[in-house]
Order: sequence, then structure tokens, then C-alpha cells
Amino acid sequence: MLMQTTTRVLEPGDLGAALAILESDPVANAFVTSRVQIAGLDPWRLGGEMWGWYADGHLRSLCYSGANLVPICATPEAVRSFADRARRTGRRCSSIVGPAESTARLWRLLEPHWGPARDVRPHQPLMVAEKMPEDIAPDPYVRRIRKDEMDVIMPACVAMFTEEVGVSPLAGDGGLLYQARVAELVGSGRSFARIEDAKVVFKAEIGAATNQACQIQGVWVAPEHRGKGLSATGMAAVLRYALADVAPIVSLYVNDFNAPARACYRRVGFCETGAFMSVLF
Repeated sequence: MLMQTTTRVLEPGDLGAALAILESDPVANAFVTSRVQIAGLDPWRLGGEMWGWYADGHLRSLCYSGANLVPICATPEAVRSFADRARRTGRRCSSIVGPAESTARLWRLLEPHWGPARDVRPHQPLMVAEKMPEDIAPDPYVRRIRKDEMDVIMPACVAMFTEEVGVSPLAGDGGLLYQARVAELVGSGRSFARIEDAKVVFKAEIGAATNQACQIQGVWVAPEHRGKGLSATGMAAVLRYALADVAPIVSLYVNDFNAPARACYRRVGFCETGAFMSVLF
């Protein structure tokens, strides 16, 4: 039997079906799910389109197309369809990111048209924690950042982004979008840091949050304070906030070549449950 398939841009009336797919894997899909739960499927509010792949009239796979291109629960057939659509529309994203298998398949199809990428990170372990570690005390000096401390936290955020991604977030628009995102996290109480002498020593944010799972991002220790164990105690503090105030499952993903970070997260109780992949332009 031949299966009838189609791909289209989802509309607000498709919200229930889209959320059913997103919530089928709350950890891997936390980033997109959190945006959809807040903004719905209207492209102006969502900041991009949500593509849906249908098989025999049923929505099976999704792909978020905005600043990032993110395949979601994407079958091989859906990936081919999403790649065809992405080729036709042209590259509008700054990265492709998502579960490693489907993202790698999508990139293989798009690379001849969109490549070369600035950087490809094919294996980024996805790590999860559901309880506090027994042998690491949370850093008591790690706290939520106040709205009047934007001038303190912003230089650390810029340093972290530049070190992690390889380009400054201040390029292009002068950092307006990036500063707005940092302000959003601070305003929602999801930005944390240890501050000494008006300088950030350790910081991290809870970037994506649903009632099922949340994702820690932007973990950074000031270079002059590295090697002192601040990352483990700082992460334990952020994990405590996340479990108590946000969601019962806390996740993050990390570059596989960052051995110190992976060891730190394991010490705090994070276990590897899968892998992401990122393609950076």
C-alpha cells in the first residue's frame, strides 16, 4: 500500500495535534515545546514557522523553522520532506539543532545546498537529572539575578556565548536581540549567578521550561576561577532551583569534547540519555 504524505505550515487550529507530538518526548523537545506553549503556532508570535509532516492524514513529525531549524520526532521520510522545503525557501536560520540522528540526516540533504557550515558538532550528549546529588552541597552564593543587575550579568553572558559559539552575540544588530533574550530570562527568574566584587564568578540559566521538563544552558565560570570546583557546586544550586520551582526533570546538552564539563555534570547527578547535534552557520 502506498502511504499518502504531505507537508505544510501548521496553523493555530493545529495546536493540539502539534503539542501531542511535542509532549511525547518532553526532554528532547523542551526548547520548542516551551515556545509553542507560550506563543502558539502563529508565526509572528512564535518567531518562525512550524512545519508538519502528515502521513495518511495524521500529523506524525514536526520541524520548527525560525532562528534555528529543529527537526522534531522526525522520521526519515519526514526529514526528506523537510529538507525539500528548506531548500526551496533558502537558509534563514543561524543553526540546525536537534536529536543527533534526524539532524544528521537533515544536514546530509542540505549540506550540498547550504554548506559549508562554520562548525558541525555531531555528538552532543543529552544529560538528565531528576534529583539532587547526595555528596555535593549547592553553592549558597548562587542566586537569582535581579532586573537591576543586567549590567553585571550581560558581560558574562557575552563572554560565554562567544567562547561557546565562536562569534560574538553583539555582531549584526549590536546585540539587541541577545540582550532582549537575557533580559527575558532575568525577568522570568531563570538567570542565576554567583557575584563577587560586582563581577560574575559562575552563571547559568534555565533557558527552556515546561511543566514536564526544563533545560539548563549558558553554564560559565570566569576563567580566573576555573579549577576551583565552583562549577559543580554552582550547578547543584541551579539544579535545586530548577527541581523546586520549574519542573521534575532537568536536562542539558554539552559538547562531547568538553570532558571537564561532562565530568562535572556527572558529579552533580546528570546521566546521558541521548545525543543532540548542532550545525552552526
